[in-house]
Amino acid sequence: MRHALVTGGAGFIGSHLVETLLSDGYAVTVIDDCSTGSLENLTAVCDVPELEIIRGSVGDRELVRSVVGRVDEVYHLAAAVGVALIARQPIATIERNIYPTELLLAELAQQWESGREVKLFLASTSEVYGKNPKPVWTEDDDLVFGPTTRPRWSYGASKAIDEFLALAYWREQKVPVVIGRFFNVVGPRQSGAYGMVLPRFVQAAVRGEPLVVHDDGRQQRCFAHVRDVVRAVRQLMECPQAVGRVFNIGSERAITIVQLAELVRQIAGSSSPIEFCSYAQAYDEDFEDVRRRVPDLTRLRQTIDYRPAYDLEAIIRELVEGQATGNSR
Repeated sequence: MRHALVTGGAGFIGSHLVETLLSDGYAVTVIDDCSTGSLENLTAVCDVPELEIIRGSVGDRELVRSVVGRVDEVYHLAAAVGVALIARQPIATIERNIYPTELLLAELAQQWESGREVKLFLASTSEVYGKNPKPVWTEDDDLVFGPTTRPRWSYGASKAIDEFLALAYWREQKVPVVIGRFFNVVGPRQSGAYGMVLPRFVQAAVRGEPLVVHDDGRQQRCFAHVRDVVRAVRQLMECPQAVGRVFNIGSERAITIVQLAELVRQIAGSSSPIEFCSYAQAYDEDFEDVRRRVPDLTRLRQTIDYRPAYDLEAIIRELVEGQATGNSR
């Protein structure tokens, strides 16, 4: 039986990955400090004997060393979460993103030197592209960040450092790494507490409350179901050609935020009004956003058989039903 470590395994994406790994026949160890995740996300599998849950920090060197020494794969999903949190806590954002990744990579290099090859999946983000003006982003495009006086860019910059570190360990020490840049992953268990737009809209529509759109609502985003994303991650980790490479993971279907609000209202059968608020009201005076965020998935499709099972309408229907019935797990 293969053994995987999932950092951030009590989080939204992490918990779905844990369930998938267990169903694939893995033993799984989760490390999560539950700062943004919740052990409730693992309720469905908490009694599975092959699952070990450790409430702790990925920044704890001794803990990481003890776990990495007995696993075959590492899925590093622990990170700062959400635009709202990043805007409020840039110091925590930078520290949570960079130091644990460096620690994990150093431990994996030690494993390699002792004759054990432990593969790492590094969860990165579309935020690393910053405000690159291209209409569609490919993995080798330039990273274009705003000034350091705007803390909003600290997340993308720190995740870019994570990628640089991982690829450096691959080039210099042959630590096998696969990097996935997630684009707006959505689905059951996602919280709107940290600024995620779709769960906010669905909750408001079901409750009959206003759907609050930031700025003019013409920002364009793409939304992919968490189960499709997790399956892509698993396929990449099983593909030798993916090692040492970076992949966009998500959906290519772009929609404006105000169109998304209208679609949520329609599917929910809601009469909730749509209201607008400025970024200054939502975050702070110096917040800066990206107008269009759309991935090119050519590399992903050339490497694995990526065929998403969920379109946006199906995703929204599932979330609306879960919110209405109180079953969002």
